Amino acid sequence: MTIDAIAVVVPAHNEEELLPAALRALKRAAVGPGLGEVRIATVVVADACSDRTAEIAMGAGALVVPTLCRNPGAARAAGVAYALDLLGGGRTWIASTDADSVVPPHWLSFQYARARQGWDAVVGTVRLPPSLLASRHSLRYHAGRPASITPWNHPHVHGANLGFSAGAYRDAGGFRSLAVGEDRALVRALQRRGHRILRTDECPVLTSDRLQARAEGGFARDLVALSAGD
Repeated sequence: MTIDAIAVVVPAHNEEELLPAALRALKRAAVGPGLGEVRIATVVVADACSDRTAEIAMGAGALVVPTLCRNPGAARAAGVAYALDLLGGGRTWIASTDADSVVPPHWLSFQYARARQGWDAVVGTVRLPPSLLASRHSLRYHAGRPASITPWNHPHVHGANLGFSAGAYRDAGGFRSLAVGEDRALVRALQRRGHRILRTDECPVLTSDRLQARAEGGFARDLVALSAGD
């Protein structure tokens, strides 16, 4: 697949504390191997923010889309729509992450290489900062993983580590306006439409272990259950 532009979409609701680290990591990833001729734009969707999220994003060189959705699915969709209007949808790859997450330096290079191999979507994994909670999460998260060197066709979907071509995204109907699970809904739609999806643990993203969720029923809910011993 020929890709000449990458749009990184980051929804953010009152993320002034964690967003700077996320944007620094994305800036490093934007100069990764093989990306020299690729246009890259980072779009932060400042969704119903009452703090300095938008100001911080603009100061870091990101494009800012203000919304009042208070809905992760609608915010992601608004960010993708803005990015595709800006870059054109013909040969654009969309990389999705979260404002409380830190991508590795080769994150965009990895997705770009997989797109060139013909994958329509890349569904990645996450890690937590080292802690007792992270250890408990890892045991559950990796349950059922093959013990051999066989690549892990994992069952997880995270908006913090997701990528897809513009064409596949449009064909699948895009992100739905869901308060939770918009990432999983998109991947299911991509599967139904027969797109080539790579589920991989080769390029995990470090994500927050906070227990107070920005989205009800999201990843933090699972961590709360683990911290309580569920």
